[in-house]
Amino acid sequence: MSAFSVIGKPVRKLDGKDKVLGRTRFVSDITLPGMATGRILRSPHAHARIVSIDTAAAERLPGVFAVIHAGNVTQQPFGYGSDNLPLKKDKVRCAGDEVAAVAAADGEVAERALDLIQVEYEVLEPVFDPFLALAAGAPRIHEERTDLDGNVSMRWDFETGDVEAAARQAAVIVEGEYSSPLSAPASIETHVCLAEFSSEGHLDVWTGVHMAFMYRKALADSLDLDWREITVHQPPIGGSFGGKIDIDPIDFITVLLARAARRPVKIHFSREEEFAGSRVRQPMHFKMRTGADADGNILFREAEVVSDNGAYNAWGSHALLVVMQTISSLYRVPNSRVSSRVVYTNKAYGGSVRGFGNPEATFAVEQQTEQLADALGMDPMDIRLKNANQSGDVTPQGMRITSCGLSDCIRAVRRQSGWDVRRGRIRDQHRGLGAAAYIHVGGGARIYPSDGCGSILKIDEAGRVTLITGASELGQGSETVLAMIAAEELGVPLAAIKVVNDDTEVKPWDVGAHASRTTFVAGNSAKVAARELREKLLETAGEFLEVDATDLEIRDGLITVKGSPGRSADYAKIARRRMLRQGGSMLIASSFYDPPTEPQDKRYVGNISAAYGFGAHVAEVEVDVETGLVTVVDLWTAHDVGRALNPMGVEGQIQGGAVMGLGLALTEELGIGDGHILQPSPREYGMLTALGVPPIHITLVETIDPEGPFGAKGVGEAGLIPVAAAVANAFADATGVRARSYPLAPWKVLEWLRQQPPPS
Repeated sequence: MSAFSVIGKPVRKLDGKDKVLGRTRFVSDITLPGMATGRILRSPHAHARIVSIDTAAAERLPGVFAVIHAGNVTQQPFGYGSDNLPLKKDKVRCAGDEVAAVAAADGEVAERALDLIQVEYEVLEPVFDPFLALAAGAPRIHEERTDLDGNVSMRWDFETGDVEAAARQAAVIVEGEYSSPLSAPASIETHVCLAEFSSEGHLDVWTGVHMAFMYRKALADSLDLDWREITVHQPPIGGSFGGKIDIDPIDFITVLLARAARRPVKIHFSREEEFAGSRVRQPMHFKMRTGADADGNILFREAEVVSDNGAYNAWGSHALLVVMQTISSLYRVPNSRVSSRVVYTNKAYGGSVRGFGNPEATFAVEQQTEQLADALGMDPMDIRLKNANQSGDVTPQGMRITSCGLSDCIRAVRRQSGWDVRRGRIRDQHRGLGAAAYIHVGGGARIYPSDGCGSILKIDEAGRVTLITGASELGQGSETVLAMIAAEELGVPLAAIKVVNDDTEVKPWDVGAHASRTTFVAGNSAKVAARELREKLLETAGEFLEVDATDLEIRDGLITVKGSPGRSADYAKIARRRMLRQGGSMLIASSFYDPPTEPQDKRYVGNISAAYGFGAHVAEVEVDVETGLVTVVDLWTAHDVGRALNPMGVEGQIQGGAVMGLGLALTEELGIGDGHILQPSPREYGMLTALGVPPIHITLVETIDPEGPFGAKGVGEAGLIPVAAAVANAFADATGVRARSYPLAPWKVLEWLRQQPPPS
């Protein structure tokens, strides 16, 4: 008999049926009485001064309720470095910048009103290349920021050990330059925001944002509102992949329109606007070298990184935090140096897209790992195993590794892919095998003073158990796994649990969904609350059964006396007895779990996460040398997940991440022309369809993390991270040619093959 009743069992998502049957109501489905439609006027220029805005004709149009621009609203800067305004005042810095907005009776009237707004611009010289933006004399994108070194908005630099001495000792050193593209999270649901002020001035906002409480504070700060008079509602979210973690201009503008129009206003991005007007995964450029001794021990890793962050600093400006960790801490690296610059350009600006800098860094690091092995005449899997992180390690950045199954993951994909008998031996078929591993936070990330999450758990008189969680459900299945954790710890059937996370008036505080933290942090919070509630339940059951509470156990909702299964009571009966008797009391418990982590210091050293996830992938590719088409034939994945609380859900997360990674590796790239997105639709952008997905083989390695809820670690981003690197390494095995950037588009491949023909 399993030690668990619920944990470890495959469970379908609790909200799945409603979504399949179309019963789920997203923000776009909500209609309020008198609601107006909002539209945003965007700059056609990538870099220009705003000379004047004339809205008179738009204001006179019948059916228009409000027209706003920077000259008639109150707004304060927002974003990291406070470098952005919801409605641009004096200058636009990227094509698509928000200049004005209207609220009208319907979309048609709103579009006509936008056409009537006259904006005069003084066009300035744009800069789209981050290296040109770094050059002396480059146009200053934020000239008001006198604290900056030209267009460098941030630096992320880290050094440990003695890189020069290690380089002198190295038997081999490999070098290379690697780049990643501008790409999009491209969730099914586009950005939608609905706002309404009550007659008393209370603001209600319906949105798909990850971080409800941070969002509420940002709204208040930027728009001079009282945050205590704001309620943020979180209806079900139709996907995000990090694209909705930032508070964006759409949110502020919707609120400003609602206040000006004196009625509810909804703004719903079109698919084209989603690509052109929301956050992106910013391009990164790496110049890296790695050295090892003759036995394959990695001695040093050194990198210069330029992040093409775009026009403003949003969450993407902090992706270098993760880039740095991958460079310094994937495998045992005693000496490392990372010099990183976040650079302003006149392009769409970066957000916190799934993986948050790690796919980009892993692409560079893991290509050099295989290059090192080739230079030493070693098998790439052997060099990985020799240098693999282990439980108990403390990395140079102070990351304390508790559970670690990296070696087991490497061995698993090595065995399952037939690596030892096939790698390097199928090149005559234009096929190859490539591997990549990863390290990533798996227990939150201490980037705010608190990384905590609250939970409230209660049992009503009918035995219904309600978990009110601060966590945000983004479609990833968090409500299902939180219900499983609560049911297991409380000892009741999963069907008894209902999860609520409606709005900031009801739910307890949570920092928000990011850093693969929800299962770990919100799960521990739910587990602590369930443990307290179980103790109260057993206390009352002990009175009813006339035994000490410590002599009782509860499983599947039945409370029994240990050793006397005939003496039992249903938990719902005990709950009613506690509440409905004279002098009764509620069965309710609350908890707030803040993981045992620490912020990084000024040197970027600190145990930022309570646990770290690891894994390895092997990709098999086939290359058509005539057309340049790269096809992934198979993908083997192995992930250290701590414990798989819901194996079905974990596999779904890994598979979904792997598909997203395949898109990055093969097809997804946003082109820029005069600052404009050239492919503002899923088809043009190159999102994979089901026909483009190869067999994906998933192995779950369970290491049972000591701090995780029932031993679990976060895996939300994991499946994506190593894919592009594994595909690039497989391409190198098939052709003998190194890919220096992704996606591995046919025209790039043909150019690489022309420059360096594959060996005969």
